[in-house]
Amino acid sequence: MSESPSDIDEIRAQKREELASQIDGESAEEDGSEPNSAPSEPIHVNGNAELQDAVSDYDVVLVDFYADWCGPCKMLEPTVRSLAESTDAAVVKVDIDQNQQLAQQYQVRGVPTLQLFSGGEAVEQVVGVRDESTLRSMIEQYL
Repeated sequence: MSESPSDIDEIRAQKREELASQIDGESAEEDGSEPNSAPSEPIHVNGNAELQDAVSDYDVVLVDFYADWCGPCKMLEPTVRSLAESTDAAVVKVDIDQNQQLAQQYQVRGVPTLQLFSGGEAVEQVVGVRDESTLRSMIEQYL
C-alpha cells in the first residue's frame, strides 16, 4: 500500500497544522500579537506557498535547501536538527529535487544552501557546510 505524493502532502499539511496549534498556545490566539513559537523539529515544506506560510508565521526562519543524494547535506543534518531544538528560529527544509522551481527562485546553485529570513525578508545566505556556532551566531543576530 503506497500513498501518492498528493496524499503525503496532505498528511504533512495536516501534521504541520496540528503541530502549529500545539505550539501556539492560547495566549497568542487571545491577543494576536505574539509570534508563533518555533517548532523544535525542522519543518519539511513542499512548494512556495508552504515556504511563504512558514516565513510569515515565524519571526526568524532558517531554510535548509538540501538534496537526499548530497553528502555535505547529510553532514549538516545533525546541526540543522540541533538548531531547530535549541534556538527560537524555525528551521525549514526544502528538498531541491522535489522543489526545483523554488530552488531556482532563491538562486540555489549548490547544496546545502541555508537561507535566513527575518521579518519575512531574506537577510542572509550561506552555501556549504558551516559549524553550529557560526550558524547559531547568524541566527541570534536577528532574534
